[in-house]
Amino acid sequence: MLLRRIARPLFATWFVVEGLDVVRHPAVHAAHARAALDTVDARVPAAVRGAGATRGVLGLELTERQLRSAVQAHGAALAVAGGLLTLGKAPRTAALALAALTAPLVVVNLPDKGLDRDPVVKAERRTRLVRALSALGGALLAAADHEGRPGIAWRVQHHRAQHASHD
Repeated sequence: MLLRRIARPLFATWFVVEGLDVVRHPAVHAAHARAALDTVDARVPAAVRGAGATRGVLGLELTERQLRSAVQAHGAALAVAGGLLTLGKAPRTAALALAALTAPLVVVNLPDKGLDRDPVVKAERRTRLVRALSALGGALLAAADHEGRPGIAWRVQHHRAQHASHD
């Protein structure tokens, strides 16, 4: 359908642009990721982490270079999955990958009372959160799109119904 051929590339544009920006300029994104990891660490009780645990909740103590590399890899994955969706190559799989890759962006941008005292920072964070939530919802919709063809669940039910009527 013509609508899908136009809408998918338009939708995927944000993922490609955002992913490439992260690859080219990882420092700002790594700072947001570090703040999110620190917030998660601070919110998990010491009893859950274990007595005397010095490592973070994830069991990792990432250096800034490792965190930047992880952020860049995430950005590259966003750009590749967005590119696949743009080209129509495995669009449902690409959209599902985009949804999975966008979930951490939602977590990173959740409101944080400690960081959100400055109204400008609060507004910027809220904008990033809403953008990530919108992208996540759109990616889930694109992943569920069967392009007018019945899905596997419908096919199984239809097959069972046909065989049940013959018995």
